[in-house]
Amino acid sequence: MTRTPIELAAIASAAVPGLTPAGVAAAPDDAADFQSAVLLDDGGKRWRVRSPKHAEASVRLETELHVLRCFTPGVRAELPFLLPNVAGTVRQGNLSTFVYSHLPGSTRTIDELVAEPGNIAAELGRIMAAIHDLPLELVHSADLPSYSANEFRQRKLNELDQAATTGKIPSSLLLRWENALEDIALWQFHPSVVHGDLHEDHLLVHEGRVTGVNGWTDMRIGDPADDFAWLIAANDQTFADSVLESYSVTVQRAPDRHLLRRAALSAEFALAQWLVRGISIDDPAVVAEAEEMLATLDSDIAEYGGQPILADPPQPQHSPSAAPITINDAGTNVSSSPDRSDSRSSLESPAPRDADGRAPETATGDSGKPQPDGGMDDGRAPEAENAGGPATDARRDADSTAGPDDDGIGHHEDAEGSSIETGAGDPAAPDTGDGDEPRASTHPADQRDGGNGQKVTVEPLPTHESEAVDARVDDAGLQEPITRTRL
Repeated sequence: MTRTPIELAAIASAAVPGLTPAGVAAAPDDAADFQSAVLLDDGGKRWRVRSPKHAEASVRLETELHVLRCFTPGVRAELPFLLPNVAGTVRQGNLSTFVYSHLPGSTRTIDELVAEPGNIAAELGRIMAAIHDLPLELVHSADLPSYSANEFRQRKLNELDQAATTGKIPSSLLLRWENALEDIALWQFHPSVVHGDLHEDHLLVHEGRVTGVNGWTDMRIGDPADDFAWLIAANDQTFADSVLESYSVTVQRAPDRHLLRRAALSAEFALAQWLVRGISIDDPAVVAEAEEMLATLDSDIAEYGGQPILADPPQPQHSPSAAPITINDAGTNVSSSPDRSDSRSSLESPAPRDADGRAPETATGDSGKPQPDGGMDDGRAPEAENAGGPATDARRDADSTAGPDDDGIGHHEDAEGSSIETGAGDPAAPDTGDGDEPRASTHPADQRDGGNGQKVTVEPLPTHESEAVDARVDDAGLQEPITRTRL
């Protein structure tokens, strides 16, 4: 149902005894759900009228009435902003129109807020922190919705499924949102009281300060990132970061590091919710607008990448055990670490090339899986004597193939693939003790299958002199600096 500002003024005079309108003007509001107007009575006092367009919106206004009554004078006194009071209501059919006391200040567009003189970003951060620090009991006593982090994520997944059934959302967006909702690390947050419908039309600004907050129809316990979603539309990362910085030093519980990423997801997903809303109220104009915005979003993400909405990639996990090593007939290390197809450790060597620069076929291990002949009886992976210590992700440094083991002793390979122990202080020189020759490894893992069914025992060459060679691929196919011995 659509009403003119004059009609809203007449309804207000019926809702508040003694109110005589002297002037009226339309006020911004959620266009799909409400109509609003600001009245001036004959005594110079201002009032705000809010009328629902459909039954669902009327229920939300009745919820807001219940919410505002829960803000006792003591709670209101602690807040750095003003809240409206309901002065009267009129019910017509199944719709209820509400009249509120008018709060000082006026609304701004998002761009006007960014350009507002003074530190409005710090003001917004403090306002949002005050909302999120409201006691949870305030929501519980009002019997309003409350969600844990996992319940909130599951609710979003259900909404995504519902949006997908419309067939009007680009598949790339559906996949992008589904990946974010399935990213468990992204949803590790502490639920708090949230406004639920915070945006520029519900903020009143006067002389560079946020004086009041309206629109309390969706207050709940949930994800605090939802109240940051409207900032994404500012397209000003500095402004959003300033708001978050002020918020972080004011709010009682420090925000999680993925808050702005979930806020970006919420801003994008709001377009799908707008589409579903338009279909549910059978408003072709809303549906067409939502489809257009979704298409624009899809195009922008395809061209520019869009805001990050996934958690940071997980850090490499350090493995305490070394991967087994396989040596072929030429003495070349051809083993590979399992599940490491996207990166090379210092144990993996590129294929050698011939004089023409062509790469010949190279023998490989068994699909990168650990070889059974190198295992131990208790199931642990064998130590790789010629690997220079445990094969961990930290050993991707291309400047070294050897590092100290737990006992402070490093290990290196010579040209024939044998293991030479070196002191931790000089990893490039073999430890010969009191003039003794380097010792051959007696580890079971060094008894290799030569590729023809025969066992090959790797023995060291007697050395009188050692030299470090540059990071090159030699004839045996070994990579990076190694210690080559000469007779």
